[in-house]
Amino acid sequence: MRIRALALPAVLVLAFAVTASADAGPNSARFDRPYPGFAPAGTVLRAGSPAQAGLNAAPIDAFNRQLAAWVPSIYPGATALLAHNGVVVDRTATGEAVKFQDATTQLPPDQQVPARTDTIYDLASLSKLFTSIVAVQQLEAGRIALDTPVAHYLPEFATNGKADITIEQLLTHTSGLIPDPIPSLWAGYPDIPSREKAILDTTPSAAPGTQYVYSDLNMLTMQLVLQQVTGKKLDELVRTGITEPLHMVDTGYNPPASKLSRIAATEYEVSPPRGMVRGSVHDENAWAMGGVAGHAGVFSTADDLAVLAQAILNGGVYRGHRILSEHGVHLMQVNFNQKFPDDSHGLGFELDQIWYMGGLSGPDTMGHTGFTGTSLVIDPRSRSFAILLTNRVHPTRNTPSTNGARRAAAQALAQAMSVQAPDGGRSWFSGQGGGSTSTLTTGTLHGSVRVSFEAFVNTETTDLLTLEASTDGGTTWTAVPLTVRGRSGPQMSPQMSLSGQSSRSWQQVRAQVSNPSNDLMLRWRYTTDPSYEGRGVNVADIELSCGRTTFTPVGWQLT
Repeated sequence: MRIRALALPAVLVLAFAVTASADAGPNSARFDRPYPGFAPAGTVLRAGSPAQAGLNAAPIDAFNRQLAAWVPSIYPGATALLAHNGVVVDRTATGEAVKFQDATTQLPPDQQVPARTDTIYDLASLSKLFTSIVAVQQLEAGRIALDTPVAHYLPEFATNGKADITIEQLLTHTSGLIPDPIPSLWAGYPDIPSREKAILDTTPSAAPGTQYVYSDLNMLTMQLVLQQVTGKKLDELVRTGITEPLHMVDTGYNPPASKLSRIAATEYEVSPPRGMVRGSVHDENAWAMGGVAGHAGVFSTADDLAVLAQAILNGGVYRGHRILSEHGVHLMQVNFNQKFPDDSHGLGFELDQIWYMGGLSGPDTMGHTGFTGTSLVIDPRSRSFAILLTNRVHPTRNTPSTNGARRAAAQALAQAMSVQAPDGGRSWFSGQGGGSTSTLTTGTLHGSVRVSFEAFVNTETTDLLTLEASTDGGTTWTAVPLTVRGRSGPQMSPQMSLSGQSSRSWQQVRAQVSNPSNDLMLRWRYTTDPSYEGRGVNVADIELSCGRTTFTPVGWQLT
């Protein structure tokens, strides 16, 4: 596709014809206009089409096709839910909730159970969020304090060098505790009292506050603290403090037998000899704790998790039932781990993890994943969330990672929101998979050139947008120094490329390119590494102080 620019007397302004549209209309949801603060407290989820929520349906439709295509290579079955600004725009299920009778043998087709939108899944480590919410509730009630040592509440925890570990360090995985109990709770100890003692007796691997180590033991310990300060078991605290107020009727530990027909199966286990696990927690250490554990054990549906996510977006309240104050929610979305830049963490929630948050990732994007193949991503800036529940451990845990599916859910929602040029016109858009390059190249330009354009860049920090120049017909290219300014700020800064996900705002870019040989070509190059990417890049309002030119886009489209 070639787009010819209009030649004007002094400055060339590129006027684009409409050839493709990835953005919605004037009432569209704007990814480049983040919402301030919490959603209105009265926001209640309702079903609606992407168009009714101001979204472009195409990325969501493509995600649903891919979700089905990943059966059975990544998971037997999956349920997904996407919502924006209170509207549930996608709620879908694919594959089977129960497919195997043992580790290798499929059930007869008439005995297999299809995944449904109301299928109940073992959430695995998403359970940590429920423990963390209860912890923040007790923090607000004054029963615990973040900077208080755990040993203040559980004196026996001080053994083996743990006297200085604080509540905050448990909730942000900076306590220095090892990832899992050694030996495992189910194999090494005969009963729950001895298993609780093993948790308290754990020897850390690092001094508190010196490392980020994701650890189930942090949340198992947090469970014991909460039970000590309240005199109640964790399942009761979750029920009375979260699921009952929010009417999450399918959420809890140890689901009743009456719901077995809707529960997805997990693994066929030989050690311990549990057979096909269905309706009982998959995690062996949680199973050893009677199914109620700080790190795992909660079962839920996409619909129930949607209510929890909207309550978080609303500032801790849903349908008039408040489970946290706005300050409490803030504590779960503010980064306590600034010493560990790749491991941003609020109290319980992970923050800004592009490896599964994809295009929704940002400094205050909240989420968590679970070993069974689950994920929850909550993006306050767009008031959106993406839920993916799978049974990828059925019938064995030796399956591919679901991270690509997790990212795809968030990416679909991010790209369904529009990015609109500051002047209201069209922009070039490139949003691509990892390990690829897209280029937008001018024809030959005469004379030295002043360049200006607007850029919206939402990428991983290693995925760069660069302006490059060539004077040998495109054989070799050299990066052009850029001067960049945020649209709301007067300060200009020199740099060689653009990247990042923090601002979600347009930037004004300027450059000057000498052209002594009168055979200059320019190109905008966007390159991603093989890992993952953000929402992508938009370039708009290109102005060149030269004569007539054309554009050759490879991997770019007009929106």
